[in-house]
Amino acid sequence: MVTLMDKIVIKDLYLQYSDQTESLRGINLTIPANQISVLFGPAGGGKSTLLRVLNRLNDLTDVRAQSGEVLFDGLNILEKSVDVINLRRKVGMVFATPVALPFSIRRNVLYGLELAGEHRPRVLSEALERSLTQAALWDEVKDRLDDPAVALSGGQQQRLCLARSLAQQPEVILLDEPTSGLDPISTSKVEASLQELKQEYTIVLVPHSVQQAARVADMAAFFLQGELVEFSPGKRLFTNPRDKRTQDYVEGRFG
Repeated sequence: MVTLMDKIVIKDLYLQYSDQTESLRGINLTIPANQISVLFGPAGGGKSTLLRVLNRLNDLTDVRAQSGEVLFDGLNILEKSVDVINLRRKVGMVFATPVALPFSIRRNVLYGLELAGEHRPRVLSEALERSLTQAALWDEVKDRLDDPAVALSGGQQQRLCLARSLAQQPEVILLDEPTSGLDPISTSKVEASLQELKQEYTIVLVPHSVQQAARVADMAAFFLQGELVEFSPGKRLFTNPRDKRTQDYVEGRFG
């Protein structure tokens, strides 16, 4: 039964790509609202595939078979009748490699809003400052908003991509290894931003390391070869996992 605290409920999700790769097998998972849910495990376990399912990016890939349900606020987003463009506004995505558009910092942040038809100066101005502040970037760029975004450092560009997603005020933020190419200081800033953002948003994160998973997870899900091995509060999973496979991975015996 879906409760007010359940933002996304995944039921018996199965996905197979056309090359016969079985990426997800019978996934049952409830993602709570206003928490950071971390999906971690070895490469090829299905973590990034699951993220793409959550905002229908897998529509753009070569999927052979898919079944099950993904309920977002009670609506099965896998139904063909779902407005995918609207869904992606509500479920934003930030990828591992930041992509700064060939525009100014200002236009990078506001691009999605303008594309959606928003042109009121006051609304755009408020969205610009709000989203850059939420992404912990406003103080660093507020005096050069019309400079090219490509001039920003890698860490700043990643936070810019986060701000671009936040400008549309999504309900869920998906992050696929967003700090994998960043230095420790930039990584710390992104992680600190996520702790603030969860007060307003539901966050689903694929971390770049087990250490990061343990640092930020309110809830943690361990994936292995397309199977969800276990899902529990992060503090419990990383200190007292129920499954030996989880324990072996967390302790570095494989992966």
